[in-house]
Amino acid sequence: MTKTMLAFAALALAATWPAVQAADGSVEAGAGKAAICMACHGMNGNSMNPEWPSLAGQNAGYLAEQLKLFRDGKRAGTPNALVMMTQAAGLTDEDIADIGAYYAAQTPTGLEADPSYWKEGEALYRGGDRARGLPACMACHGPVGRGNPAAGYPALRAQHSVYTVQQLNEYADGTRYKDLTGGTNDTRNAHMMVTIAKSLTAEDIRNLASYIQGMR
Repeated sequence: MTKTMLAFAALALAATWPAVQAADGSVEAGAGKAAICMACHGMNGNSMNPEWPSLAGQNAGYLAEQLKLFRDGKRAGTPNALVMMTQAAGLTDEDIADIGAYYAAQTPTGLEADPSYWKEGEALYRGGDRARGLPACMACHGPVGRGNPAAGYPALRAQHSVYTVQQLNEYADGTRYKDLTGGTNDTRNAHMMVTIAKSLTAEDIRNLASYIQGMR
């Protein structure tokens, strides 16, 4: 099977997974529960540290899914993941829904793209590269990076390029969804993203991350 066939097979397989349920939480309750999160993820979810993701405007269902993976020890393969496991350990499903609702209601402040790289990143994000089996990122994450809540695809706009590079590398090396036992969790996002990330060069990742950082 060619790389092109593998990438589009992964897209088709991901589409067969059940839709991620939206987090039916309270924005008001989530504001109080998210207070501890602000130390790393910033006021209103706009992180000031490029190694920690901005959460403002992220889809509530996706945030809830990730917090449950952290809480349940199913996303534990990196030092930052272990920090998140500790933070999420005491959260109930209601807490998680409220936190997801709060961050989904916030507005990303926006960042600037590196002018040296974003044009190449835009071409890959919007058009993919069929010769290498790379589908367009916007097919799942949307033309302006708002994601697809019903399908469980996260928003990407205005995310720190440093964080995006880190996550794409973790998909490629298989550490993003490692659990506490060293096994790999079979999530709907992992099916597709591992296949795609393994086909990206370091320059592709840099360019995409720069473009995503500047998206509004």
